Amino acid sequence: MIYETLSCISDEINKYFNRQLHLSEDKVVLSSIVNQDGTIAIQGENKVVLTLINVEKEPLGKSAPGFNNGNVAARSMPPVCINLYILFAAYFSSNNYAEALRFLSFIIAYFQSRNVLTSANTPSLDKRIDKLMFEMESLGTERLNNVWATLGAKYMPSVIYKMRMLTFDEGVIREYRPDVSAPSGSTSLV
Repeated sequence: MIYETLSCISDEINKYFNRQLHLSEDKVVLSSIVNQDGTIAIQGENKVVLTLINVEKEPLGKSAPGFNNGNVAARSMPPVCINLYILFAAYFSSNNYAEALRFLSFIIAYFQSRNVLTSANTPSLDKRIDKLMFEMESLGTERLNNVWATLGAKYMPSVIYKMRMLTFDEGVIREYRPDVSAPSGSTSLV
């Protein structure tokens, strides 16, 4: 579900770029920034790279959901809700720095106008997702430096968003337990 969601976001922003800028090519690519061997993972230049930089579990209550039909109680695992931290990095050639900033501005404008995605405003959104909310993250220079060092790349003009939230709930019942009741025909000892 993570891939499908990020791919949908990439497609939606490319549509936005195409409407606003009349582009014939996709500018946003879903990719890591650096390969495991340290080489650049992005094919070509002058792209905005969308990459996942962190997955965070959303803290929810500890109770496990279940149901009881009167005779048998069923227990399923609670859903797992996660937030994704996504990075949009403008990977443009050095002589195209102004263009990198321009595209980064369009990313910010997109999420300023559409900070909540639903199936109503984003028909290509996975049907299992009720809504996605986007919030820009402000990192100090030290934390930002740590992000880029962790990625193994040189700094590029970029913006980070916290995306709330994906819910993983397969709805699989994990356990059935019959209700404990008095044997039929027994009398009360009161």
